[in-house]
Amino acid sequence: MLSSSSLYAAIDLGSNSFHMLVTREIAGSIQTLAKIKRKVRLAAGLDEQNRLSQDAMQRGWQCLKLFSERLQDIPQDQVRVVATATLRQAINADEFLQRAEEILGLPVQVISGEEEARLIYQGVAHTTGGPDARLIVDIGGGSTELATGIGAKTTQLVSLPMGCVTWLDRYFSDRHLESGNFERAEQAARDMLRPVAASLREKGWQICVGASGTVQALQEIMVAQGMDEYITLPKLRQLKEHAIQCDKLEELEIEGLTLERALVFPSGLAILLAIFQELDIKTMTLAGGALREGLVYGMLHLPVDQDIRHRTLTTLQRRYLLDVEQARRVSALADNFLQQVARDWQLDNRCREILKSACLVHEIGLSIDFRQSPQHAAYLIRHSDLPGFTPAQKKLLATLLQNQSNPVDLMSLNQQNALSAIQAQRLCRLLRLAIIFASRRRDDTLPAVRLRVDGETLRLILPVGWLAQHPFRAEILEQESRWQSYVHWPLMLEETPA
Repeated sequence: MLSSSSLYAAIDLGSNSFHMLVTREIAGSIQTLAKIKRKVRLAAGLDEQNRLSQDAMQRGWQCLKLFSERLQDIPQDQVRVVATATLRQAINADEFLQRAEEILGLPVQVISGEEEARLIYQGVAHTTGGPDARLIVDIGGGSTELATGIGAKTTQLVSLPMGCVTWLDRYFSDRHLESGNFERAEQAARDMLRPVAASLREKGWQICVGASGTVQALQEIMVAQGMDEYITLPKLRQLKEHAIQCDKLEELEIEGLTLERALVFPSGLAILLAIFQELDIKTMTLAGGALREGLVYGMLHLPVDQDIRHRTLTTLQRRYLLDVEQARRVSALADNFLQQVARDWQLDNRCREILKSACLVHEIGLSIDFRQSPQHAAYLIRHSDLPGFTPAQKKLLATLLQNQSNPVDLMSLNQQNALSAIQAQRLCRLLRLAIIFASRRRDDTLPAVRLRVDGETLRLILPVGWLAQHPFRAEILEQESRWQSYVHWPLMLEETPA
């Protein structure tokens, strides 16, 4: 029976949507039990005097009635409810908040913009992998939060009163997607950013992470259109030109863009274009969590892990009772192979991290059944919550595990978008070979294998006599050479004196 003492919930009364996250605390990390979202568009109910309309408040209260049932099973001191930009701004916010607290039976905290940015940063730090020095961008319905930091410590917090709902009403109220509307929306955002841009740039960052619905929508668009996962200024400009060609908001159609998000996508896109230009951002990736995760981890008082991906992989190893020594053995061998060919095959540190991750959980499919274990492994990874991994990285991880043995499904490797197709193929080849050589599950049976590459031709150079002394693995390697040849990956086996 699930104990209510392990349940936590965070509710975010945003300007565009109300969200509720319900989690369970397990051994120092959180397991998501439910994510509930309702499009309330509270900011659209503000008039020129910043008075919230009765209709908007009714929409909000109705949503909270839905949330309140789920909260009845969770201890009150393990629930946090916060309100953001619109309720910071509304002159009659007290009327809404009084009724909201009656419905929920809990206090609602209207947090400052800087506190919102801090919580967003903490949510990202707990759930998103990559370098420690970060710039976090979150475009909400009524405000945009930016934060820089290193590890768990923030270095600057900024909140600006511009969001995808307010910019929609201000610059796209005529529902026309003409270039003039975009230019005015972008310029207004750039003017708002300019006073803080220099200080943010001075803080520096190694990775830029987006935590908003706009960035989520961009990720979905790029996946649907076969692009890689990195958001860049040229991609944003391309989407802007596509939107302009659609002419009207009601006629906006972009492959991968949901109808639910389409209404506020152009305004969010205009703000993001301004942020990229003013802060000179080169690339942006999607965060694994944001405000609500920051609230939950804050209640748990958990430290930020130095390596979130390692924590995630270790959790999977424990949950599915994996052979940790074998995972380490395969990982070390694959890493040795990668280092031998990294320069010729242009495999960088991103490739190394993905290959290591695949090795550490490559046997996860055995927890279901030996038969079709690569397919089981791919399914478990594809449908698991993996903090620290972006959606594209998770898809690549699943694809590598699917192709760890047996005939290669080349199409699946080419359709992922975390790395280039050729890099994914090369990682797959190294993973398969490491698994074969480590199949006896003993360190003292691993040969000193040298790898040489000439284009896509991969030569395995073994000590003289090794193949004869190890007939079973020799047979598997011969079969592997045939399988790789079927997808035009030449694999040659040679023996030379040590």
